[in-house]
Amino acid sequence: MKKKKHTPEQIIRKLRRVEALRAEGATVASAVKQIGVSEQTYYVWKRKYQGMDKKQLRELKALQKENERLKKLVAEQALDIDILKEAVEGKY
Repeated sequence: MKKKKHTPEQIIRKLRRVEALRAEGATVASAVKQIGVSEQTYYVWKRKYQGMDKKQLRELKALQKENERLKKLVAEQALDIDILKEAVEGKY
């Protein structure tokens, strides 16, 4: 069975749907079944995304993107430093 990748926006919509179903008296098991995920997935999403609005989600995505960019820069700089060290050691 192929896993489906949900966007953060889809996750938040599904979490809100579960909240609405729970308010109507549905159990967690039946609510998550209606949104098409397991209870375990629901609780992971709830822990990560509960209470976020669209603005906070955009900020989170922007920070994650910036973090990824900075990690790449650090990796490139570390590689450059290693190359320079090898070049210096090879000359002497």
